[in-house]
Amino acid sequence: MTDIAAQLPEANRRLDAIDRKILMVLQEDASLSVAEIGDRVGLSSTPCWKRIQRLEADGVILRRVALVDQNKIGLGLSVFVSVESPDHSDAWLKRFAEAVSSMPEVMEFYRMAGDVDYMLRVVVADMQSYDVFYKKLISAVPLKNVTSRFAMEKIKSVTALPVPPV
Repeated sequence: MTDIAAQLPEANRRLDAIDRKILMVLQEDASLSVAEIGDRVGLSSTPCWKRIQRLEADGVILRRVALVDQNKIGLGLSVFVSVESPDHSDAWLKRFAEAVSSMPEVMEFYRMAGDVDYMLRVVVADMQSYDVFYKKLISAVPLKNVTSRFAMEKIKSVTALPVPPV
């Protein structure tokens, strides 16, 4: 076994080529019927359904959702917000994580390595809405520095992970 294979989570090692095909098909269109998915991956409905159920039970498939065009629902502004923390204690992080996680404008929230401590991807209707969000963010917990970067154009955005081959 290679060093890389030894580092892979157990669930990842159990994924065979068919499981990986199922994941690629579902990431492209989760509304397909089990029969349609089975046809695309070379299985009948029952074994395909059992594999999907196992992938869900193992936590490989987290959930199935509808993707919504943010512009068509009036959320035309995407902002990448970098945050530097004045405090690196567990208590501060817990308060910050709870506050940020409760803000519906925050689509993604990461703890970073490097010169920025946290990175948020925020979607709002417009600059005025962002100002309201910003004031809510800076009043939630003490922050050292907050930098906002406004996206002018979305060039690439995908939701499907590149499922590695077996």
